[in-house]
Amino acid sequence: MKTPGGSALGIVRTEFRGRPLWALVGEGALGSMRAEGITTGDLEALPLDAHRVETLVDHVMRELEAYGADLASTPGGAGWLYAQHVPARRLVTQLVRKLLALSTWEPFAKAPGPLGLAPYEGFVGLRSSSSREYRAYTVTWSGVAYVLGAAAPYNPLRSAQLRGLPPVSLATTTPSPPPSGLPESDVVALSWSSRHVGTLLPVLDELARAGRTSLVIDLATDPTERCPAPEAKGVSLYSPPAALLNVSGNVDHLRLPDDGHVVQVEEHSVQLARLIRLVSVVLETSGGCTQPSWRSVIRTETWLDGVLSTVRPHTVLVSNDTSPLGAVGVHAAGRHGINTVHVQHGAWTAESVAWPALHSRDIVVMGKRDVPLAKAWARHPHAEVHVLGQPRFDALAGLDREAQRRYLENLLAPGTGKRPAHVAVWACQPFGPDRLSAQADLLLDGLWRAEGDWGLVIAPHPAQSIDVFASLLRRDGKPLVAVADPRVGARDLLAGADAVVSTYSTCGIEAALLDVPVLEIGSPGEHTLGLAEHGLARRCNSADDVADAASELLKPHHPATQAAKDGVCRWRGDSAAQVAQLVLRRASHAMRHTPVRDEAHGTDSGVPRGEGVPAR
Repeated sequence: MKTPGGSALGIVRTEFRGRPLWALVGEGALGSMRAEGITTGDLEALPLDAHRVETLVDHVMRELEAYGADLASTPGGAGWLYAQHVPARRLVTQLVRKLLALSTWEPFAKAPGPLGLAPYEGFVGLRSSSSREYRAYTVTWSGVAYVLGAAAPYNPLRSAQLRGLPPVSLATTTPSPPPSGLPESDVVALSWSSRHVGTLLPVLDELARAGRTSLVIDLATDPTERCPAPEAKGVSLYSPPAALLNVSGNVDHLRLPDDGHVVQVEEHSVQLARLIRLVSVVLETSGGCTQPSWRSVIRTETWLDGVLSTVRPHTVLVSNDTSPLGAVGVHAAGRHGINTVHVQHGAWTAESVAWPALHSRDIVVMGKRDVPLAKAWARHPHAEVHVLGQPRFDALAGLDREAQRRYLENLLAPGTGKRPAHVAVWACQPFGPDRLSAQADLLLDGLWRAEGDWGLVIAPHPAQSIDVFASLLRRDGKPLVAVADPRVGARDLLAGADAVVSTYSTCGIEAALLDVPVLEIGSPGEHTLGLAEHGLARRCNSADDVADAASELLKPHHPATQAAKDGVCRWRGDSAAQVAQLVLRRASHAMRHTPVRDEAHGTDSGVPRGEGVPAR
């Protein structure tokens, strides 16, 4: 969701009894002060070592778990820091980044001292985001001062910005029968995203062809992310009560008194009781399916228990088992003795995941490069990893390139007849506005300088608001720019493009599989999917890089090798069937038409066919 910018503050050095004291002041006051100071915006823009950030976040989370993991649990025994680890970790990451920025700033590094807070500023606020529903929480600078020990008799936990937000608007659906009225099914699939739907439904369709029944539990609270009515006979759709994920309220067990326990982040001593109080703000606030409150998590677990007891599946199928709903769903399945299968729905890198953990028994990954990560992240004692590709990609070979090209050209020149000779599709991610703007400038400036006549079609992410792209359409027409209907999606555009531009989008992988040239954009040091490392993309750190790459594409294109593609994603058009066979093999069934091919064609997987790679 988009939010206005935060308060304009600065940090300035003062003294107390001859010792340095750093105060938060209004940004406008900095110019009239002789003491060393910096705006918080400039401080947050300082470059940080990403590995150092992640290492310190891991350290804080371990200390947080040792200190307070047993403070609250669901009736089924799922601890609060297990179920809500992802939102807690994201908030901790924001805190760590600000503490490291403070340590990096030379004046503070030379004279470290206590940080004062701004009177009446709340401790937890929101960052700007281009996502429609997801709330990007952050720790304000007064919140930083608070966890470092500043007295705060008049500061609220929530910022005014956060207190003024309306409740998340939940999708309305036709009332569903109570769980007790559901028929028994072989498989239950959990979904709250269009990407989950695209990944899991093909598997359920394959199971239906084998005569097996499935039930999709649609937990999405954004109407655009809901699962459409399944077409296959034997696949049913069921939604929870609308109010299940819209429950807010205090988590009293997490409102602790100060007790002196701290965790060190560089030279900073963070008070753990106060940090948990800040995390409790997120857990007490209803944020829909992506960030359910603690009370919503408890209600969801109880409701899922009723569903699983009635439906009695042999498998729970997921595409996310670390976010709150997935973590609780897999935990509930384990208590019911039900096998869990996680099908990777998006690309993984060590730097991109919110929580490097996987809780399911069977982990289906796209390509060979995902195996080491999956094995390192697996938490199930008997976890196995299977390289079976991506079911969502099975349909790629059937894409109509000519129809997609016509759509792109008509989108760029409606009614004018002026069509660019070459078209690039930018597969966007719901990054913050500043990051999106920087990527847009890099991309548009590069295409403008490139040889040939280029146009750009922006394909918003399914969870993204298109309002953030309005400014791009007000350029002088060089190059031509258009924004595709979000309901179309990059997949329905990329086959007709001369190039696909991506940072983290899996559409970059899809384009590479179809031999469409890929440009991975971002500033130096900015993480991407790493396709360039496999020879599947051209890395572009600047507008000049984009111009050179786009100009180079006017020459004959040499497709990547099959081995390079297999490293990123096994693609044979049968991934859904292979996952379905895995599901049934675990249930002591067998599909007659095909064995599991847990390998990449033309290479030795190193494991027997029909078996996974043990994670332990």
